[in-house]
Amino acid sequence: MKPLIFLLAVLPLSALAAGPQITIYNDGFATVKEERVLELTEGVAEVRVTDMSRRLEPDSVMVRELGEEPFGLQILEQSFINDPLTQGLLLHQLEGQTVRFEEKRRDGTIKEHLGKVIRSGYIPGGGSEQPIIETDGAVRFSLPGEPVFEGLDPAAFLKPSLVWRLASQRVGVCPVEVAYVTEGMSWEATYNLVMPVEGGDTFDVSGWISLRNDTGKDFADTEVKLIAGDVQKVRSRHERPEGLMLRARIASIPDAMPEERSFDEFHLYTLPRPVQVRNGELKQVEFLRASGVRGTRYYVYNPLVGFGFARRTNTDSDYGQTASKKVGVRIEIDNREDNQLGVPLPKGRMRLYRTDLDDRREFIGENDLDHLPKNEKLKLEMGSAFDLVGERKQKAFNVDSTAKRMTETIEIKLRNRKEKEDVEIRVIEPLYRATNWKISDASAEWTPYDSHTIEFRVPVPADSEAALTYQVTYSW
Repeated sequence: MKPLIFLLAVLPLSALAAGPQITIYNDGFATVKEERVLELTEGVAEVRVTDMSRRLEPDSVMVRELGEEPFGLQILEQSFINDPLTQGLLLHQLEGQTVRFEEKRRDGTIKEHLGKVIRSGYIPGGGSEQPIIETDGAVRFSLPGEPVFEGLDPAAFLKPSLVWRLASQRVGVCPVEVAYVTEGMSWEATYNLVMPVEGGDTFDVSGWISLRNDTGKDFADTEVKLIAGDVQKVRSRHERPEGLMLRARIASIPDAMPEERSFDEFHLYTLPRPVQVRNGELKQVEFLRASGVRGTRYYVYNPLVGFGFARRTNTDSDYGQTASKKVGVRIEIDNREDNQLGVPLPKGRMRLYRTDLDDRREFIGENDLDHLPKNEKLKLEMGSAFDLVGERKQKAFNVDSTAKRMTETIEIKLRNRKEKEDVEIRVIEPLYRATNWKISDASAEWTPYDSHTIEFRVPVPADSEAALTYQVTYSW
């Protein structure tokens, strides 16, 4: 007996038990759970489930019955049809047959041609080649006009679909949950840090979640969850993450923020209400808002970034010489409840704004933020200070190979060209020449930063200069 074919159309959401549920990961993929309704006969039948993501991973599909009385569903075969009907595909299916073409002329008239489709030019799965059409007793390598088709096969695939050959133990309407993994959907966090007028130390912080949908499918009234953390995902070498910013919608939720909780080794955020995530859309939802956040802004002169610790003793006198004069600006904020925060912050981009004297906010830079647990310090680099200058010079260098010892003397000058503001500059000095070191002389107090780095904190009055020198002895 020939199996029956049931076409499952895209049902309105009201006809389904609930809207879809999506869990989106940072790295460009998501898990989707949708409720569908299957009309089944007893025995083996073919069922089509349409309106699926174009970037669905077919081998990730799972089906779960939702009814109280089980149907004993068993999927015997599955096909994923990801080549919905287009003009090219229809021409491809009509190769060897005669098709009517309409040629629109410059004067606005239409001339009809009957042509045999020798080769459509369409390559299933992607790609194209020159079409070959036989018309008026000649062969041409182009279409003679716009093809006109006499009708569509009722079984034509209009959207990406799953086709199942499945077995059921009884007849009836069976509600199921279809779950799968899809590429083409991602989320990221972005933050705005608003600093007060110069001299203040309390900030306003807001955070937005940006959802991206490039799956080829619209998701309406969708329950959205977000996983923050580095989830291991094996990717095909041919997969290319795609960014999309075609349309933007801002969903401002003044009274309800996403709920956050720990989930396995990650953090899970649940949006407070269903949202629409259309294909080709960038949607934003606010998830963090805090004011009165205390922070510390300070200056750092670290000209030896990139000069790593030598695994072997380094006696090259020129190593570590640098002309860098830039003094960096940094901000530290405690991510604690008593500082108006105290929530896990997913990685994203932090934009910095400074409030001007006319109470307007001006953009002054941005930086990337990695995943930050609660009760940890948020550290941001804000670029370089315009009016602060550093200068580092080697004043003396001596190597005693017999005694296995060398000494190096460094002088650092710091200039503050701000007319009215005194500053403190933190000087970071890596001691990179050998494992064993000792500061034998220093003109300012220092503290160990780590096992091979020391830090000086040097006050520099307004419109003046400060200097420090130190001598380090290495042994091996």
